[in-house]
Amino acid sequence: MDLPVRTRLAVAAGRVVSEVSRRAGTGQGSAVGGRVTLALDPRSLELLAAGHRVGIVSGTNGKTTTTRLLAAALATQGRVTTNSAGANLLYGLVGTFSEAAGSKATADYAALEVDEGLVPRAIEAVHPEVVALLNLSRDQLDRIGEVRMHADKWRRALDAVPDTAVVANADDPLVAWAARGITKVTWVATGQRWRSDAAACPACGSRLRWAPPGATGAAWSCTSCDFARAEPDVVLDGDELVLPGGRRIPVRLELPGWCNRANAAMAATAAAILGVETAEAVGAMAGVGAVAGRYEVVTVGGVKVRLLLAKNPAGWAETLDLIRPAPLPVVVGINARIADGRDPSWLWDVPFERLAGRLVVATGDRGRDLAVRLRYAEVEHRFVDDYREAVRTAGGGDIDLAANYTSFQDVRKALAPTNGSR
Repeated sequence: MDLPVRTRLAVAAGRVVSEVSRRAGTGQGSAVGGRVTLALDPRSLELLAAGHRVGIVSGTNGKTTTTRLLAAALATQGRVTTNSAGANLLYGLVGTFSEAAGSKATADYAALEVDEGLVPRAIEAVHPEVVALLNLSRDQLDRIGEVRMHADKWRRALDAVPDTAVVANADDPLVAWAARGITKVTWVATGQRWRSDAAACPACGSRLRWAPPGATGAAWSCTSCDFARAEPDVVLDGDELVLPGGRRIPVRLELPGWCNRANAAMAATAAAILGVETAEAVGAMAGVGAVAGRYEVVTVGGVKVRLLLAKNPAGWAETLDLIRPAPLPVVVGINARIADGRDPSWLWDVPFERLAGRLVVATGDRGRDLAVRLRYAEVEHRFVDDYREAVRTAGGGDIDLAANYTSFQDVRKALAPTNGSR
């Protein structure tokens, strides 16, 4: 890669900082190095991304997994640079490209997860061929803001790049609003089940009307204006992907649940735009297991613990579907740090009543808030402020442990000394 001298020096400085950070055990790695590189050369991201065929993935939920699946599909065609471990801010992207630039082999593709608030800046910097927009729902309102704001920003950013292909979730009215009017859009219907953040029409503010679940998928329309779900080009029908013309491709994943089949549908559609045949793309995704710790199984004192991550009401609604049935006990970890959002009142929007019939051990910084919520949900529970002790308290030889973002990171560190293989 032929980079200007200033960029090469900035990248070198960033690598040094990354290495120091890793050796110090801070866990920051490429993100800290990327921050240094970007400060020394504000154009470094654009210059490092040049020459790659770039696909970016964004949304409130599922972007890390979808990016990992997209990277697996693209790897069937060439070398891939990706941040599928989740460093999705601009300096994380810089750090990702910087590390890749240090290898002898130049990547052909880049699969990039991007924070939903930074999509416009990422599009401007990396010039993606395709942008996959998954969903928008409430998440960290104290930091991120209302979801309608993101839909409007996405819409303006996409209007400015009419030659960029968009893969859009047809079932999410806010995503549909962002992609409305885009010439090169592929609509994907996955049967979205979370509807609580799209009660009002983004176009006129009137009430949205949804089809009953199971009737016509997640079809919706405005009660006052002509804004309605577009006719999908690609449909996830159970465990099959239905392509234009009616061709059906089985979706067989190691990753569990409908939510990951939906992620695969979005990733496969984006990969097709980048030149990967859909059946080959889906086949490559079948080998993806744990994603940045999600669905990893660790062993603690003879107990097998499956790790699950959920960060907001929509994500928790899906995660509760992945938790194995009662009477299997569950550990749930909740924090409320900056990266989680300081306000844990969203706990009352999560249907924890579905955990009835088993013991739930609440833990984490805000485990007591969760314990109050579980009491009102009439779920048997205990509070334990130590993750390893929480696992022991749950009992049994096989449990699920679900946690929100920083609690999930704490869990992985706390349980790492006895980490087992899948």
